[in-house]
Amino acid sequence: MAPRIAVLGCGYWGNNHTRTLKGLGVLAAVSDIDPARSAKFAADYDVAQISIDDLFASKDIDAIVMALPAQFHAQYAIRAVESGKDVLVEKPIALTVADGEAEIAAAKQHGRIFMVGHILRFHPAFEKLLELTQSGELGKIGYIQAHRIGLGKFHGQNDALWDLAPHDLSMILALTGCEPTAVRGEGAAMVDHLSDFAHLHMEFPNGIRSHLFASRLNPIMDRRLAVVGDKAMAVFDDAEPWERKLTLFRHKVWQENGQIAFTKADPEYVPVQESMPLTRELEHFIHCIETRETPRTNGEEAVSVLRILTKGTVSHPAG
Repeated sequence: MAPRIAVLGCGYWGNNHTRTLKGLGVLAAVSDIDPARSAKFAADYDVAQISIDDLFASKDIDAIVMALPAQFHAQYAIRAVESGKDVLVEKPIALTVADGEAEIAAAKQHGRIFMVGHILRFHPAFEKLLELTQSGELGKIGYIQAHRIGLGKFHGQNDALWDLAPHDLSMILALTGCEPTAVRGEGAAMVDHLSDFAHLHMEFPNGIRSHLFASRLNPIMDRRLAVVGDKAMAVFDDAEPWERKLTLFRHKVWQENGQIAFTKADPEYVPVQESMPLTRELEHFIHCIETRETPRTNGEEAVSVLRILTKGTVSHPAG
């Protein structure tokens, strides 16, 4: 029998999860701290509305997708696994490393699946980029650069780094295969005391260096991840149409007679399957519930992301 999954949190991402789970035939209920909001979701999607207390007590719910403000994820995720539910928690899973570690420990103690909503790990273009990297098509990787900039959204609890960077950090961790040994952050605040612009500089034990720029106060949108190897370079640009989302550049750079020489190659557009990352993410969650397989985006990776965010956060005086 297919798992019965409820959505806790009827906001923007809760709506996306609810719609997708309904389409997959596994949506069992919706819940929110505001009963009026969950009632609307229940009516819109023709599904049961359930209170938060009843959600955790119900024997008819196998798993919960949590799309809450980040400050509430830890307490409800721990309560869920203690109630025997598998969970998928949206990013970031907590606002402190200690809370994140407590979630993971509770899930292990109670033998529950703990998956994290690092949705871009399930993007077909990123999956192909990871395949190119791991197959040696790009050669030895030396540098990874990520840009995630645009206008909004603004949150009272999260700055641009915590709100935007988890997506790219998850991809960078997958590409490097390890956690950075050095993290340096820079930030600037214009609206209030939270960083609207954030830079991360990272060094990894395998020699790879990486730079990430996140901004919620930028006039243009940029969603690019570039990987530079000594054989080729590749760019995942999620703002491009599907046929141009992943581009391979077989540029060559070498030293000759004490000088640096290079040749530029025409871009090669790598074919990728056109499909929705959220659908693929939730299909993976269902698969892990059914097989008890460790999710691709597991709790340990999410805590690594929290450690990087914590080290890279810049404080600004209030006002």
